[in-house]
Amino acid sequence: MTPEHLAQLLRGGEGLTVEFKRAREALNRDTYETICAFLNQRGGTLVLGAADDGTVTGIAPEALAQMRKDLANTLHNPQKINPPMPLVAEPVELEGQTLLVLSVPESSQVHSCNQRIYSRNEDGDFDITGHGQLLAELYLRKQVGYSENRIFPHIRLTDLRSDLIERVRRNVRLQRAGHPWAELDDLELLKSARLYQRDYQTGAEGISMAGALLFGRDEVVLGVVPHHRTDAILRVHDLDRYDDRDDIRTNLLESYDRLMAFVNKHIADPFYLEGSRRVSLRDRIFREVVANLLIHREYLNPFPAKLIILRDRVLTENSNNPHGLGLLRPDDFAPSPKNPAIARVFREMQWAEELGSGVRNLFRYARAFGGQDPILREESIFRVTVMLPPLADGATAGQTEAGSQPESGGESGAESGAESGAESQARRILVALSAGALSKAELAGRLGLPSVSGALNRGVRRLLDAGLIAHTLPDKPNSRLQQYRLTAAGRTHLNLQN
Repeated sequence: MTPEHLAQLLRGGEGLTVEFKRAREALNRDTYETICAFLNQRGGTLVLGAADDGTVTGIAPEALAQMRKDLANTLHNPQKINPPMPLVAEPVELEGQTLLVLSVPESSQVHSCNQRIYSRNEDGDFDITGHGQLLAELYLRKQVGYSENRIFPHIRLTDLRSDLIERVRRNVRLQRAGHPWAELDDLELLKSARLYQRDYQTGAEGISMAGALLFGRDEVVLGVVPHHRTDAILRVHDLDRYDDRDDIRTNLLESYDRLMAFVNKHIADPFYLEGSRRVSLRDRIFREVVANLLIHREYLNPFPAKLIILRDRVLTENSNNPHGLGLLRPDDFAPSPKNPAIARVFREMQWAEELGSGVRNLFRYARAFGGQDPILREESIFRVTVMLPPLADGATAGQTEAGSQPESGGESGAESGAESGAESQARRILVALSAGALSKAELAGRLGLPSVSGALNRGVRRLLDAGLIAHTLPDKPNSRLQQYRLTAAGRTHLNLQN
């Protein structure tokens, strides 16, 4: 938020979607009650460092860092805000003082603070925990307003893929020690993530549309959303049709894998240093682009989502339930999640950033990547454009070698295609592992393979023998939890190739 926008907000005063709190030395005791109420109602903006009348009081410089840390930790803690809602407080300078601005979206779920449920009206926050009628109305409004909450009571736990739920469980265990999902069984995890809910109008309970889309077998996904489809298209030489394509009609976790494999196959990753450390601009940018394509889609709309790689840019399109119209800019962007339950799983997997920070990072890295800001346009169809960098010979990152095969189908990153042979497969494995440790099944997904193949097993063994990759559990090479990581030698080898 710019200082001008903040000054205008302070002049407008408090109301249904605006709240000021002094918070000079520490957070007010009722800060989290306000956040909970915003989540349960229409969302809102919380300004820390301002009096009730809008006068700037500021935050003490020595308290600023701790205050931001307390906010981040507490909003991740289900004992305080349940379900958790990670948000980023933005510091803004105004009148020589620093204030913190927290943009709180309207959530698709009902949240509690210290096991109490709060709502909001023009007079402030109020506790509705014991008010049956108000609670029922709140739950009904959430289910009607967000299609991801639609309940399918006849979907059984056996209709979901337990390996995908285990993948999430394993991933969050690696990301954060003591993660509440790590030791839950499948049903408990679904309930904790609000992917198993109760309809307070009909009394029905069961797995939601979000749960089916994330973890359902392919026939279940298409049974819940028959038109579900994501098209990945390369259109560089054959502009009337395409040079390569992956028609993706599967769960969202494997859709993410296949889209990232398609991007890695057809877009170069230029060398880039952040400080003294090399980072992958391609991964930073397209992780966010692909996650947004899957997270923020209105799945009741039959419009097929698309990721199109052209000669000089990448375009994405997806159906959208807009919360505004026009171009999005990082300086005045107010986050508004379209499918918060789906988004939460992606965030816990570290596949998406926290609300707001993802768009800012996208602008930051896209400038370094393609030399121009990305274009994000919110309408009934949400469109993103990211420019590609020119290569040394005047070509662009979207151009592939001659002879690439069209219609890759479910094997976008398989051995057939523009690159073939053991050497090119080894490079693709190293690129996939450059983002972090993966199991063989996850490697197959990143490469666009439908399952672990003999060729992949041979490629992994060759890289292990060469010392370019290593086991994460070297004492248990056959463990079901085994993953593979890039070694220092492997990273050096990959950098030299790049």
